[in-house]
Amino acid sequence: MSLNVIDLIKGQLGPALISQAASQFGESESGISKAIGGLLPAVVGGLANNSDNPGVLDAITNASSSGILGNLIGGASSSPVISNLLTSIFGDKIGGIVNAIATYAGISNNSSSSLLNLVTGATVGSIGKYAADNNLDKSGISNLLGEQKGIISSLLPAGLSLASLNIGDWAKGYKFDNDNDAIRTAASEEPKIEVTRSTTSEGTNPDRNNNEGGGSIWKWLLPLLLLIAAAYFIWKQCEKKETTTTTTVADSTGSATDTAAVITPTDTSATTATTTRTDENIDLNGVMLKGYKGGMEDQMITFLKSDSYKNAADDAALKDKWYDFDHVNFKMGSSTELEAGSQGQLDNLVAILKAFPDAKIKIGGYTDKVGNEAANVKLSQSRADFIKNALAKAGVGAQVLGAEGYGSKFATVDAKASDAERAADRKMSVRFAK
Repeated sequence: MSLNVIDLIKGQLGPALISQAASQFGESESGISKAIGGLLPAVVGGLANNSDNPGVLDAITNASSSGILGNLIGGASSSPVISNLLTSIFGDKIGGIVNAIATYAGISNNSSSSLLNLVTGATVGSIGKYAADNNLDKSGISNLLGEQKGIISSLLPAGLSLASLNIGDWAKGYKFDNDNDAIRTAASEEPKIEVTRSTTSEGTNPDRNNNEGGGSIWKWLLPLLLLIAAAYFIWKQCEKKETTTTTTVADSTGSATDTAAVITPTDTSATTATTTRTDENIDLNGVMLKGYKGGMEDQMITFLKSDSYKNAADDAALKDKWYDFDHVNFKMGSSTELEAGSQGQLDNLVAILKAFPDAKIKIGGYTDKVGNEAANVKLSQSRADFIKNALAKAGVGAQVLGAEGYGSKFATVDAKASDAERAADRKMSVRFAK
């Protein structure tokens, strides 16, 4: 399964950057978010279409050392390297893209242009960092970009189409307009035209009239093809409605959004699952920890106070009960950088282990089904090791018996599902051990 490079980029385009960009450009945060949601798949598609372009490969190779990710708003928006790269990718289509995004998101053309540079910088920088971390040469980067042609389908948000972006004919092969209308027409027109020619010629071509077998085939094949086309159309419409409903429900703020899956800042299930929860005081032997009622800390403390840990015969009796972190989230594609707010729950776990010094734990890391499995296992293992090392530095390392990355081994959501749905499989967990 190919790695979706958009998953590498989203961590750079979180709420903090959206808020900063909105303030600097004088736009609303919702407008900035919508614009980024439309620009991101377009830029990735452009890079994928130029996967063999030496200029593109040079820009990505040099991005890891350029520091562009550390200054996206100030650096990428005015970088001549980014401007030249965009010209190489889109040519004279840049103005059309800027205008379409500005209209779609309700922002100015100047803001749209700056955001195009910003998103391109985040994309090139993230891919460059991934390439450096995984020792990819230019050939490897080219292959990675080329693989995106098969997985950027349906990433444009509702209300935005390839036609409105005016990207050009190259985009037709990517199948990533949100409603699939162009794809469906292209797939169905050819056999329909062929059937029309065959049936029309039966009355005028003597050779065909003499070939009774050939004419009789179309008499039953035409209705069959029409029936298949009708069934396919109905199925796609149902699928589209189901996808739209899922996206709307996933927005926990109560307002429908068409870019939440693209701009989600973290890659764990905690964001989706806990946005409606409120921190409460969790009693740890008289000391109050901030956490969710029924969340990880609450469950672990309840378990330890009930003597269930002491009564467990061996490790086998404990291995199937995992506690998912509610707050500990890594930045997209990283195993060394935590999202803001993650440290608090690690501190809570340290406090629990110190309050119950006989307790032992193991750490588990998990990913969804998207991407190369070997890379998923490596990433999840590195994240599990990071948490283990963090606990060791906090003085409870002796109570951590192990850390293991399972990749997508236990993932249950299909790789083709939405990002919001797949978030349930991307998590860090802890269990008691003996």
